[in-house]
Amino acid sequence: MILQQIVAVLRAERDHIERAIAAIEGLISTGRRRVGRPPKVTQKTRRRGRMSPAARRKMSRLMKQRWAQGKMQPRAKAR
Repeated sequence: MILQQIVAVLRAERDHIERAIAAIEGLISTGRRRVGRPPKVTQKTRRRGRMSPAARRKMSRLMKQRWAQGKMQPRAKAR
């Protein structure tokens, strides 16, 4: 009788330990392991808006003005 009780207690402890191990393994692994090359990491690039034709003309005119102003100024001699 006593041996049967001891066996029952040990089986209950074994079941408890197996459930704890399964829970811990579930936290550790997130599924099956990948084999081979890791997936390519893509960096999200900043999307730039399209420039309207009017904005493009305005930008072109401003850049030409800046370039012309730079050409007019004499350069300092480099030492």
